Amino acid sequence: MRCFKLGKKESDIMTKSNTIIELKKQGVVAVIRGTSYEEGHQTATACIKGNLKAIEIAYTNNNADMIIKQLSSDYQNNNTVLIGAGTVLDAPTAKNAIMAGAKYIVSPAFNQETAIICNRYGIPYIPGCMTIKEIITAMEYGCEIIKLFPGSAFGPNYINAIKGPLPYVSLMVTGGVNLNNAAEWFNAGIDAIGIGGELNKLAAKGQFETIKEIAQKYVNTKTRK
Repeated sequence: MRCFKLGKKESDIMTKSNTIIELKKQGVVAVIRGTSYEEGHQTATACIKGNLKAIEIAYTNNNADMIIKQLSSDYQNNNTVLIGAGTVLDAPTAKNAIMAGAKYIVSPAFNQETAIICNRYGIPYIPGCMTIKEIITAMEYGCEIIKLFPGSAFGPNYINAIKGPLPYVSLMVTGGVNLNNAAEWFNAGIDAIGIGGELNKLAAKGQFETIKEIAQKYVNTKTRK
């Protein structure tokens, strides 16, 4: 269980269920990499200013812990800003992210030990899966949202194939999602999309104002599905 500061209202505490509800409500997650603390933090801030408030800080950035900790502090009084950790490959990394303030953990593939540590701390775990068997295994370990990864290997029609035998599963797709096909994914029944390639290329060039504008465009694809 997480420890919270005395005096914090119970209604202000984000539970696992609340985080999942908010993630599905927002529907768009920014997957942020970068090669430095400054780049990662500025990219996340630009996305949030563009109303893209679900932020996944990837552990391909060596400063991921610091970025998560700072962003969690920056937006500690705003429950619509969800700071999570991505590219989490094992349980020790998941615990480090949780201790830094991550509200959810995302990985490219399911890992049993990571699922256990996330359940222990009441944090949503979103693993990457490709097959029905992988999805069912993840669900049996308490994963309430499954990431289809890479989305470019499937296409939106794959959602119907999964929802046939598993109509109750909640799905997020990452990889190959862009402004041209985001609405198509939502129309197919996806609960959330993860986007990052375009944002990270702009970040490498220092074009943070453009990131803000594009972030808003992605948010709009959810509202017009």
